[in-house]
Amino acid sequence: MSTASLTADAREKSGKGTARTLRREGRTPAVIYGHSREAQSLSLETRELERLLDRITTGSTVIELKLGSGRPVRTLIREVQRHPVKKRILHVDFQELVAGESVVTKVPLRFHGIPDGVRNGAGVLEEKMHEITVEADPSNLPDHIDVDVTDLGLAKSLHVSDIALPPGLSVMDEGDITIATVQPPRVAEAVEETAEAEAPAAGEPELIRKPKDEDEE
Repeated sequence: MSTASLTADAREKSGKGTARTLRREGRTPAVIYGHSREAQSLSLETRELERLLDRITTGSTVIELKLGSGRPVRTLIREVQRHPVKKRILHVDFQELVAGESVVTKVPLRFHGIPDGVRNGAGVLEEKMHEITVEADPSNLPDHIDVDVTDLGLAKSLHVSDIALPPGLSVMDEGDITIATVQPPRVAEAVEETAEAEAPAAGEPELIRKPKDEDEE
């Protein structure tokens, strides 16, 4: 389980006007919620938040949120809203984690090894999924799940059900969903495309005349 820390300040005012003011001051509006608490409005120092987001996986990193002088609150980042054009952070949602309570979140997949179908069959590995949805106690939540593709043959696929999950995790995605496959080389198609490119363009048919005999002249 990966953890990180972040400092937040409680705020009483909310609304678009307050949010714009915070952003002009270099702060980002946020909210924390959970089944045992009412939603609480927060503000974060934007530069500290940006540095944090650059080095963590948001859905699977536990954030110890420091609120004032109290004990840090263990949270997960549930949503990061960004400007559609400028990509700056507009708002962040945190979910408080409660001891003994499972959470459902997405965990990244990391593929390892050179597939047999690539090494011996000149195939191409295609990664169909880069994360899966799991349910787990936060203490068992990994920052990623390793997937070994070494034995994956040509024209073969790996599915969600093939993933070796760490202890304490339950996968929520359907087992028959493809996560990776080795595609055969496109040799035949490439040859056909080359032949078409080299073929002469269709034009007017050539008229073949029979040569005249000397007597006819």
